[in-house]
This record gives sequence, structure tokens and C-alpha cells, in this order.
Amino acid sequence: MAVKVYVVYYSMYGHVAKLADEIKKGASSVEGVEVKVWQVPEILNEEVLGKMGAPPKTDVPVISPQELAEADGVLFGFPTRFGMMAAQMKAFFDATGGLWREQSLAGKPAGVFFSTGTQGGGQETTPLTAVTQLTHHGMVFVPVGYTFGAKMFDMDKVQGGSPYGAGTFAGDGSRWPSEMELEHAFHQGKYFAGIAKKLKGSSA
Repeated sequence: MAVKVYVVYYSMYGHVAKLADEIKKGASSVEGVEVKVWQVPEILNEEVLGKMGAPPKTDVPVISPQELAEADGVLFGFPTRFGMMAAQMKAFFDATGGLWREQSLAGKPAGVFFSTGTQGGGQETTPLTAVTQLTHHGMVFVPVGYTFGAKMFDMDKVQGGSPYGAGTFAGDGSRWPSEMELEHAFHQGKYFAGIAKKLKGSSA
């Protein structure tokens, strides 16, 4: 029976969505793993999004909180707002009270990936504060650590990401994920899927 990995994200301008695509590719490369990509509901109206210069949403399906329970593992992606996850993702987590009461997510592996505007804008604080959401659900946080290897020590160019997960810098919005950042995302997806597969196998 296939291991179901869900990649659940919010992306206003497309940077996190780009990372999600690579994470999906990485997770899908693990035999016996089935990956599905979702986006969380938008909470801002079209007028506000238009004033913010946000492009139209993609056709990636929108997930409901209850559908999280169907996954064997979940990778959550989100941009940073003032050093923490964007309100859209927080609103989604706030709507998972029913799952919390039923302990539907307890014991499931979970990871995070993210986008920030600047180097000091939350590449560590955003995932660190996101861990509280996973903790209250009893999920098993799976950081990528330094498994990406020597590339995490490359100081020749600006690159997002941290031991918590893959990341990118958006700058003023014009900078897109670099090749290195996309490689990190692919690696995280593959690494996470392998862990999810082991955990499901050990509980079978």
C-alpha cells in the first residue's frame, strides 16, 4: 500500500509554490510513495490581493482541514510575515481543532519549507515558530538537518534554507528560487518521503 505524502502550502506570489514543485519531485522519486500537492484556502479578497500585486491562484486543489488525516506524512510550505508563517497558513492550522480533538494527526511525520524576503527575515524563526503547530497535534517533526551535505556550507552565493527545511529568498519579489535552493527542496522531499516510508513500515 502506497505511503501518502501531502505537500500543503500557501503561496501569494509563487515562490513557495516553486519549492513545492521540487519537493513533490523529490518525494515522488522514492519508490512506494504517492505525493499529492495542495494549497490552503485564501483569506484575502480579490480586491486586496489585486492591490498587493498577487497573481491569480494556480489550479492546485484547495485542501480542507479534515483531508489532512488521510496523509501518512505532510510537508507544509509558507512565506514569512514578520518572522512567522503567513496568516493564511495560520488560519488553516486554526481550523484543525477537530483533528486535534480526535488526535487524528498524532504520530504522523511533518516537515516545513518557507520563503522570506531578506536574509534576516525569518529563515530560522519562521520554521522554529511553526513547530508549535505540529507539537500541539503530536506530529513528529522531521527536519532536513544537514543531510543536504556540503552545499549547506556554500558561502559563495546567497541561498535560503536551513536545517529546519528548504527555503528561498524572494527579495522584493523579483528573485526566484536559485538552482541550489531547488536542489535543497528536491532533497528535502526525497529525504522526508524516505522517513515517512520507514515510519509507516515500522507501524504496519
